[in-house]
Amino acid sequence: MNTASPTPSAPDTLTLYGETFQSRLLLGTARYPSPSTLKAAVQQARPGMVTASLRRQTSGSADGGQSFFELLRELGVPVLPNTAGCHSAQEAITTAQMAREVFNTPWIKLEVIGDDYTLQPDTLNLVAAAETLVKSGFKVLPYCTEDLILCQRLVDVGCQAVMPWAAPIGTGRGPVNPYGLQVLRDRLNVPMLVDAGLGLPSHACQVMEWGFDGVLLNTAVALAQDPVAMAVAFADAVRAGHAARRAGAMQPQASAQPSTPVLGTPFWHHASA
Repeated sequence: MNTASPTPSAPDTLTLYGETFQSRLLLGTARYPSPSTLKAAVQQARPGMVTASLRRQTSGSADGGQSFFELLRELGVPVLPNTAGCHSAQEAITTAQMAREVFNTPWIKLEVIGDDYTLQPDTLNLVAAAETLVKSGFKVLPYCTEDLILCQRLVDVGCQAVMPWAAPIGTGRGPVNPYGLQVLRDRLNVPMLVDAGLGLPSHACQVMEWGFDGVLLNTAVALAQDPVAMAVAFADAVRAGHAARRAGAMQPQASAQPSTPVLGTPFWHHASA
C-alpha cells in the first residue's frame, strides 16, 4: 500500500521588526553557576537571542566585564542588550545608547523599574522612554505588565512587539493573571513574548498554547539544579506549545464523549456485563 510522505513542517522561526530568529526561546545570561555552564546551556538550547545587561556587567571589574563580552561573542547568538537596573526613563535611554555602541546593535530590551520589591515596570515612564528610543532608531522590546492599555500605548509609539510579564522577575510562579494575558493576546495584533516569572517548562508551553510568540527566561534556567538540561527542556516546551497552537486544540466538553463510536464497532463491545 502506498502512503504519502509526511510534509515537513515549516521552520519554527520568530520574526521581530522584520528580522527572523531561529528559535522562539530567548535566554538571559545572569546568575549561572559558571561561564562554562552558561555556554553549554546556550549551545544545547539554541535560543534565538541572549540578553545581557550592560549596566550590571560594567559595574564589576573591567576584566570580568571584558571576559563576559568575549563569551557572548563566542556563543554566536544575537545579543539583546537590556536596561536592567534602570529606574528612570532618562537612565534607561542613556544605558540603551551606551549598549548600542558596545554591542553594535539597535536592539534593546527596555526596562524601567518602578518598584524595587516587585521589580514591576514603571508604567508611567515606560512609554515615554520607548517613544524616544524608537525615534532614535532602536528596535525596542519593552518589558511591561499584562495591562492592555499600556501595551496598546507602547504599540502606538512604535514598538512592534511587547514583552509582558507572567509574574514578578525571578519568582518562577508562572502566569498569575491568565485572564489578563489571554485578553492581551486576543486584542493586540503584534508579536508578544512572555518575559519574567516563568518557572517550569509547562508554564512556557501554556503561554505558547495561548498564542504568545515566544518567551524570555533567565532565573528558571540559571538556578536549576542542572541548568543545561533545564534550558533544553524549556526549548522543547516552547516548540511543543507553539506546535499545539498551530494544530488547533479540541474544545473542552461538558460531558464525557466516547473516543470510539458505537456504530461499526465489534458486537462484543456492546455486550452487557
